[in-house]
Amino acid sequence: MRRRSFAAVLASATLVLGLAACGSSDSSSASDTLKVGVSPVPHGEILKYVSDNLAAAEGLKLEIVEFDDYIQPNVALREKQLDANYFQHIPYLEEEVASKGYKFTALKPVHIEPLGVYSKKVKSLAEVPSGGVVGIPNDPSNSGRALSLLAKNGLITLKDGVGVKATVADIAANPKNLDIKALDAAQLPRSLEDTAISVINGNYAIETGLKPATDSLALESGADNPYANLVVVRTGDEGDARVVKLEKLLHSPEVKKFIEDKYQGSVLAAF
Repeated sequence: MRRRSFAAVLASATLVLGLAACGSSDSSSASDTLKVGVSPVPHGEILKYVSDNLAAAEGLKLEIVEFDDYIQPNVALREKQLDANYFQHIPYLEEEVASKGYKFTALKPVHIEPLGVYSKKVKSLAEVPSGGVVGIPNDPSNSGRALSLLAKNGLITLKDGVGVKATVADIAANPKNLDIKALDAAQLPRSLEDTAISVINGNYAIETGLKPATDSLALESGADNPYANLVVVRTGDEGDARVVKLEKLLHSPEVKKFIEDKYQGSVLAAF
C-alpha cells in the first residue's frame, strides 16, 4: 500500500464517518468501515492481516491510511479525517495531548517495537570512535528512551533517576565525547551514512530493510516495556461498535501468531 500525504488524505476522503458530528459514540454507525491512520510498518501490515483474514467474520471493513511521520495521524484524527489511528505509544501520546490539547483515549497495548542502535560504520559499540556522531529521535519521549538505551550500553552516563525522561542536559558523563544529534525519527535510517551509530525506532528500521533482532548493535528489551503501540480514538468514540470489533481482533490469538511469525522478535506482541 502506497503512503499518502495528509493533504492527499484530505482531498480523497470520501468516507462517511460512522459517528455524528457531535462525536457521539453511538454504536449504530452509518457504515461498518473504520478508517484508521497507521505507520506503514508494522502497523499497516498488522491491520492488513486483520482486514484480509479476520475482519469479514466480524462484519468489519477497514480503510487503512498510511502516514510517514508521527505528527499528521493525530492531526487527522482530531479533524475527523480518521476514525482511529495506530502508530504511537502512551508516552508519545501524553506529550501530544499536553502540547496540543487533543481529546484522545488510548486503548489496549498491541505490540512493542524495540528501539535499536544501528551502524554502517562499526560492527560493535566498542568500535564507536571518540567524537563520533550519534543520531537519536528528536521527539522527547523517544529521545529520552534513546539516551537511556545508550546509557544501558555504557556509551554515556545519565543523572540518577532520569531514566527514559532524560534529555541531553541530563548526560552526566560522555567519555567518548560523542556528538549527539537529535533528528526526525523518519530520517534516522538515512542518517546512517553520516553517523557512527543511530538509535532508530523499530517501525522505521523494519520499513527500510533493517532487522532489529539481527542487525542492531543493541536492542531494547520487551520486558516491562512501557512503549507498547496501541489504537487511539477521539475520547467518547471508544464504545463505537467498529472500534470494539477492531480491538477484539487486534488482541486475538491469530494476530499474536502473525506478529511472532512475521517479525521473528523484531516486533513483540504486548498482550
